[in-house]
Parts: sequence; structure tokens; C-alpha cells
Amino acid sequence: MSVSKNKSNLLPSNGEMFLYKDFLALNSVEILYEELFDKVSWKHESIMMFGKRVMQPRLTALYGEPEKPFRYSGITMNPIEWNEPLLKIKEKVEKVTKTTFSSALLNLYRDGNDSMGWHRDNEKELGINPLIASVSLGEARPFLVRDYREKKTKIEIELTSGSLLLMAGESQNFWEHCVPKRKRITNSRINITFRNILS
Repeated sequence: MSVSKNKSNLLPSNGEMFLYKDFLALNSVEILYEELFDKVSWKHESIMMFGKRVMQPRLTALYGEPEKPFRYSGITMNPIEWNEPLLKIKEKVEKVTKTTFSSALLNLYRDGNDSMGWHRDNEKELGINPLIASVSLGEARPFLVRDYREKKTKIEIELTSGSLLLMAGESQNFWEHCVPKRKRITNSRINITFRNILS
């Protein structure tokens, strides 16, 4: 992974996290958002949580190379072939990271009632110390990070429209993250996490 020398690591230890606030040009963000909102095959699926099957509080989709499914929380997602707006964003992400990504997991947060609970991207399909490149489009949402072991050290990052957040090194081993509910938010947000799913 290649990171600009003027980027500061947002994590105090055990991993790397870098934020590019203006990764995508403002004049292209709205167009990309509308294209993805309309063209992505969004699904509302259930997951296993604390021994019970519950509906996810968001819509999801997996795009990428064929025959590379992604499994988490009791569900298996099979990839859909890349579409044009995703490929445009993928090309820009790969140029910054000097990394080729096989897949993209998309989440649509319809409003502030949709959320993502505390978790680590440490599934075995992602390998050891995965690089996760997270692109946000639409409404800004807070992104919380905390030490996985002590649950106390917390960092709050605002993910604005057009931003890119890179999580690398040992970050998924020592830190967990979430997107909390925010009742006051009425607009939607699309998040795209580019990743490499191992065969």
C-alpha cells in the first residue's frame, strides 16, 4: 500500500488508518451516488446475532470477481459482476493504494436508523492483516473505532461524501469499528469497502 507522506496515522498503535477527505471530486460524487443507488442490486438480508436470526439494519450487495463469495454472520454473499460506476471508483482507489482489489461490499444506510454494529473485518477469506479501502457517498456519518481488548479507547471519524478511509496493517486484529444510529439523520449514505477475498 502506498500512502501520501503528509497523511497521519489515525490509530495510536497496532495498525494503520488514513483518511482522504476529498478523495472524489465534488462534481462526480452526486452522479456516482445516483448511479449506484439506482443500479446496484440491493438486498435486505438476515444475519445471526447472539444466536438469533435478525434483519440487518441496512441494505447490502457484493460485487467483484466470480467464484469469490464472502461469508459473515451466518450468510453467504455471491458476487455480482462489476458495474461501470463501481469500476470508476475502483480504478481511483487502486491508483492511491497501489493494490488490486477483487471485491467490493456495499452498504446502503437509508437514514439514521440504519447502522453497523461493532465488528472487525477479520474473516478468514480476507487473510492476515487485510487492506480495507472504504469510500463514502451521500450523507456524512460518524465512524467509531475502539480498542478491541479494552473497549475504552475510542476514536470518532466523520466520513463525509467523497471520502476514502484506508484501514491497514494490524488494524483489524486490534481495533473494531461501527456506524452508530443517528435519529436526526434523514438522508441516505452508500458505503463501498474494497477488499481482497482469497480463493
